[in-house]
Amino acid sequence: MPQLDTSTWFTIIMTTTITLFMIFQMKMITFSFWPKPEPKNYKTCPTNNPWKSKWTKTYLPPSLPLQ
Repeated sequence: MPQLDTSTWFTIIMTTTITLFMIFQMKMITFSFWPKPEPKNYKTCPTNNPWKSKWTKTYLPPSLPLQ
């Protein structure tokens, strides 16, 4: 049974790697990315909330006495 000749494998693997890299680079050059997102200016409608005109405070329930 003849032995497998592996003397050209390194050259084939390297050229294949370089070729795939170049193809990938060419595809990335033609790819158009989305533009950067910019914040939108939303105009809010003024609402008539009863708590806007007066000061309110949220009270916590009384804590348990220390023992």
